[in-house]
Amino acid sequence: MTLTGWFLFFLILQLVHFAGTWKLYQKAGRQAWEALVPVYNAVILMKIINRPWWWVILLFIPIVNLIMFPVIWVETARSFGKNSTTDTWLTLLTLGLYLYYINYALDVTHIKDRSLKPGTATGEWVSSILFAIVAATLVHTYIMQPYVIPTSSLEKSLLVGDFLFVSKFHYGARAPMTAIAAPMVHDTIPGLGIKSYLFSDDFSKRHTSWLNRFQLPYFRLPGFQKIKRNEIVVFNQPADTLRDMNDFHPDRNYYKPVDKKTNLVKRCVAIAGDSMEIREGYVYINGKRTQLPDRTQTQYSYIVKTNGSELSRAYMYQRFGVTDYFGRMRDGSYRFAALTEESAARLEKSPNVVSVERMIQPEGTPHPRIFPNTGDNTWSKDNFGPIYIPEAGKTVALNGEILPYYKRIIQEYENNTLEVRGDQIFINGKQADSYTFKQDYYWMMGDNRDNSIDSRYWGYVPFNHVVGKPVFIWMSWDKTAKKVRWDRVFTTVHGTGERVSYFRYFIIVLAGWFVYSYIRRKKKKTK
Repeated sequence: MTLTGWFLFFLILQLVHFAGTWKLYQKAGRQAWEALVPVYNAVILMKIINRPWWWVILLFIPIVNLIMFPVIWVETARSFGKNSTTDTWLTLLTLGLYLYYINYALDVTHIKDRSLKPGTATGEWVSSILFAIVAATLVHTYIMQPYVIPTSSLEKSLLVGDFLFVSKFHYGARAPMTAIAAPMVHDTIPGLGIKSYLFSDDFSKRHTSWLNRFQLPYFRLPGFQKIKRNEIVVFNQPADTLRDMNDFHPDRNYYKPVDKKTNLVKRCVAIAGDSMEIREGYVYINGKRTQLPDRTQTQYSYIVKTNGSELSRAYMYQRFGVTDYFGRMRDGSYRFAALTEESAARLEKSPNVVSVERMIQPEGTPHPRIFPNTGDNTWSKDNFGPIYIPEAGKTVALNGEILPYYKRIIQEYENNTLEVRGDQIFINGKQADSYTFKQDYYWMMGDNRDNSIDSRYWGYVPFNHVVGKPVFIWMSWDKTAKKVRWDRVFTTVHGTGERVSYFRYFIIVLAGWFVYSYIRRKKKKTK
């Protein structure tokens, strides 16, 4: 829905509110016209129902307002004596339209100083749950979101089973774009396996379905830092679909709104304005090999030949930390993924090992799965580019050879129509030989180079897909060993040097707080 459409929708809601409540405003000692003025009418309504003015703010926060509107309807009915269980259910089931019946058909009296305490234990419990959800949704959406590492694409920087806190405010919190959705869950409701939001996933109807008209425009609060090169970032996968997250084809049949695409965590190896290239598996930025942070442990795949001795999964995990194990090959050699160069050098010195050779995929052979996903593309995951990372406000020349790199940006990420007629390119119906980007883009890759589906396969990550910056590991569970990795609990994601766990300090502070609270309660009881 366009901004004009949302404005008209907002005005209609004001008329609906006025028609259903203007008599109630009068019975509360207010003027009828006060029920008509946008925003002001909400402030006055908070006075009528004896609730704080800042509840009005909650009515304009996406997702949170889906909880607050039913609360306001019920509170309004109760402010005029309709506080039975039947009244509550009628208010909720009619989506607030029961207020019309109270407004026109009943002779009610405003209860000015009514008690705000729920009349039953159940009511008090429901009230507490609702506002806990509101508070948690605000924190989850605009401040900090929990996230768990599901795959090994960032081994050994982040491990499978690391539980993170992801900061929303570093890069600026992104407001929800899907207006009708369940709070604090992503694209699926846990346990039910159904979508957590209302949206038409039919790719061909995504612009025409009435459900999709309730999509909010992209908006992000100001952040206090920009994405830095080689930072770890959580983002929505640009090429995600409901059918298969590895389906990169632009003519796919399924579609997700931006904020409901699968959350991924990768390292931003190149930022807007960079020229990026991969040579023999190493990343080069503007012609220079990139210098990774000291905590980064880039992984590669290796072929290991032995003198006939067996390299067991347990041995490779305990001795070298190998989590991705591809097993023994026909010639008796082994193929391992997720080995650092340091680990590979140590493995090569083992008495039972004859040779260790890193697997490099050369360029020159067509790789349709490699970006830009054209049949004649000869780049590989280890030899790629150079490629320009688009920057907001910068202009690039367009022709038939260059277009595949920016086609997805022009059409899908920046919402233009694109048509190619022979050698001519038309954008929004006008012939174009250049294009100016509307937002910044980034290149995201996993440290586990050979076990990471990343930008090498689906291309650029738009800034409007960025979720936040992982800052803290609050828990880490080793699924293989079935134990807690205590050395990773309460450690920072970024930083230099060896990880330092702050868990013991947290326990000390927590114990101190309990002691302080106990002494304070005891003193109050004595007085």
